Amino acid sequence: MSILHDLEATIQARKTADPKSSWTAKLLAKGPEKCAEKFGEEAIEAIIEAVKGDREKLASEGADALYHFLVMLAARDVTLDDVLAELSKRQNVSGLDEKAARAKS
Repeated sequence: MSILHDLEATIQARKTADPKSSWTAKLLAKGPEKCAEKFGEEAIEAIIEAVKGDREKLASEGADALYHFLVMLAARDVTLDDVLAELSKRQNVSGLDEKAARAKS
């Protein structure tokens, strides 16, 4: 298990928690669209720190983005392993070839 799998398990456990007692439960209770919006906000904050070049803040915002990405996945019942399986399919395939294959479909 990785720390991301551990975090995913925590998020799954919070799906049934009282939204008054858990940020994750509160976010999930607002629905998949709100989870996606929050992920987008966090991704933009990470981009800003990447442009600024602040490694410490980028690491912090990156952690926030990863957390919110997992919450967004959970809101749509997509697992981290689903994402990892997709990455596995792409392993050892040129990014240019993979992108061209997607454009054909």
